[in-house]
Amino acid sequence: MPIFIALLRAVNVGGAGKLPMSELKAMCVAEGFEKVRTYIASGNVVFSANKSEPQVKLALAKRLTAYAGKPVDVVVRTVKEMADVLAANPFPDAPANRTVAIFLDEPPPGDTLDLIKGRNDEEVQLGKREIYVAYGANMGRSKLKIPAGAHGTARNINTIAKLTEIATSM
Repeated sequence: MPIFIALLRAVNVGGAGKLPMSELKAMCVAEGFEKVRTYIASGNVVFSANKSEPQVKLALAKRLTAYAGKPVDVVVRTVKEMADVLAANPFPDAPANRTVAIFLDEPPPGDTLDLIKGRNDEEVQLGKREIYVAYGANMGRSKLKIPAGAHGTARNINTIAKLTEIATSM
């Protein structure tokens, strides 16, 4: 049975989108997903499912919309895709806690880098369905705006590595 990693956007961040991970786990179990594990309280869940990636995304999106009363963006990757994101990190020497991948449903548009605003010392590279960002020492005060990432969800390299480890061990 395929292993998937689902990443929810704007869950339990800055007091918005409250969703206990026990509720997320219960939604996945109710959907028939197996070996369900959440990781930290920011909307990360790993599970196995006898469905395709689009079917998993749709099923979770429906349950989350019913729970929240509004759409909740969900990005889904297979365990191999997540491992590939980790391996493709173009900033391996940057601190993993200040380097993120912004996960998208589609490949980033060709003009993504041209439309970036507020850039200071951040480095940005495009991936297959991700935008990688290595923040400098001032990550917390960054003014970086990446329009193509507006509907994506970001995870730092440490989180990506841990999710890959969890998924690989299932």
